[in-house]
Amino acid sequence: MAQALLIVDVQNDFCEGGSLAVAGGAALAAEISELLDATTDFDYVVATQDWHIDPGAHFSESPDFVHSWPVHCVADSRGAALHPDLDTETIDAYFRKGRFAAAYSGFEGLLAPEDEVRAGERSAGDSDENDGDDDAGAEGAVTLDDWLREHDVDAVTIVGIATDHCILATALDAIEAGYDTTVLTDLIAGVSAGPTEAALDKLAAAGVELRRS
Repeated sequence: MAQALLIVDVQNDFCEGGSLAVAGGAALAAEISELLDATTDFDYVVATQDWHIDPGAHFSESPDFVHSWPVHCVADSRGAALHPDLDTETIDAYFRKGRFAAAYSGFEGLLAPEDEVRAGERSAGDSDENDGDDDAGAEGAVTLDDWLREHDVDAVTIVGIATDHCILATALDAIEAGYDTTVLTDLIAGVSAGPTEAALDKLAAAGVELRRS
């Protein structure tokens, strides 16, 4: 069986200068790149992206930062692109989530086109042919779980942004789906300290291995 590194939402809007920035996001992108350069432990590397078209109440002009948020990671915008300090050369597949509803877990994502522009230079005027596909209903859509099982992956290691939201949701879904799941605690970044610690406690209680890289 195989192991996969799952890079969650290391996108421009979640890093410094973005519309929903997490402190340390840009440095984290570079640190994950260093890990990719230094290790051969993973058979596959997969990345997820928030990719919003019209997510309804997930966007708000008066967000509560729990269920609603400022506009971020709009499909095909620079904010939705992976941070340029993240080395994408070894990434085997990309999964996009949240087109028409809130989506925190990478397991809600769908496989992106192979001819995708991978990192941060893309402008808001560019577009992809399948941006109108519904997350749940796109014909022939491949989910993250589909892809991992097709590639005989039974263990996933998770890094990225944000610990108290998308890392939490992705790791819990990975455990529920039956994957041996590890979160590298030095290669994640949370929105705030209290919820981040609570998220880590919840992950440990669910059976996720928490360790440093």
